[in-house]
Amino acid sequence: MAKKANPRRYAQAVFEIALEKKKLDLWQSDLQKAVDAVSEGDLLAALESPRIKFEDKSKFLNKRLKKINPLVMNLLLLLITKSDIGIIAEIAREYQLLLNDYRGIKPADVLTALPIEKKDEKELARKLGKMVDAKVELKSRVEPEILGGLVVRVGGKLLDGSTRSKLVALKKELATGEIKP
Repeated sequence: MAKKANPRRYAQAVFEIALEKKKLDLWQSDLQKAVDAVSEGDLLAALESPRIKFEDKSKFLNKRLKKINPLVMNLLLLLITKSDIGIIAEIAREYQLLLNDYRGIKPADVLTALPIEKKDEKELARKLGKMVDAKVELKSRVEPEILGGLVVRVGGKLLDGSTRSKLVALKKELATGEIKP
């Protein structure tokens, strides 16, 4: 069985090239353009198809992504030859993580029962930043099933202040008869 390519290794190589050439943001945007182009419609299936010649795939990509860094195009063509074009989104995601780490930014996933107002979001990012000693970039999602409060994942930590988790803990305490003060 063929070994699956490691998106992290590709992203690391790409990051090192971007850092050396001082084009971190250009690589980030071009990788995102590539992800957007490849994920549209049946293009991914066509690029993965053994029935379509490599030259045709190359021409189509060049037409679709005219103003893209030639090195990003080379990455896409390499992935096509290795039948790994499907991992381009994972490579872009890993690249973003490396870029954030390089810039001292930690992503934080925030789940709330209701949408957070912008001013509260900024305050939460500031407080979380103090906790993990880094700049925090929030990605918030609304999930009504947590009932209230919030759940935050940042820097390998999980902070669960949701009403749902508190109710589950209370249920356990009541069931075991061990009520904690």
